[in-house]
Parts: sequence; C-alpha cells; structure tokens
Amino acid sequence: MFTFYRDERLQIDVPILELFWEELALDEQEEILLRWEQIRSTIPDRIIELEGKIMEKQSQLSNEENFETSCSLNTQIADLASIINDLWLWYRKTFLITTK
Repeated sequence: MFTFYRDERLQIDVPILELFWEELALDEQEEILLRWEQIRSTIPDRIIELEGKIMEKQSQLSNEENFETSCSLNTQIADLASIINDLWLWYRKTFLITTK
C-alpha cells in the first residue's frame, strides 16, 4: 500500500502512499517510519553539499563579466536554492504511528 520512489532532482527517495496514513496497518506504518528516518537522516548532508555548490557559483558570479553567463549562474543558484527548500520541507515531514 506504499512505495518509495527516487526523486532525481532531490536525490532522495520519497514515500508514495496509496492510502491515507491512518488507513495503513501498524506494521506498514512502522516499516515506512523506519525507512523514512533512514532517508531523512541523509538530508542535512545533502543540503550542506548543495550549499557548497551555491557558494562556488556565487564566487564565479562575483568574478563574471559576461551577462549571459551571469544570468546562467543566477539561474543555477536559484535552482539549487529551490532544491534546498524542498529538502527542508521533506526533512520536516514527520509521520506518527496511529492506533486504530
């Protein structure tokens, strides 16, 4: 009743539930929670990696004189920042065991 799929943009697996959380059996909720916490624990390192890429691109941008290249760098920075934002949203996503 659930699966995880690889989000290539975020570079993490994200859960896909076919039922509402409360409708899942307790053992399914526990299985999802275990897998999710393993995935979730990798998110801060991924964010740090992306922040490093942003700093590299900002450094390039500060020395760039070509307008088109500057625009491209700005777009790349915005894309990386968007990924970081989405990762933080997933990082804050929590699931709680529900009793029926």
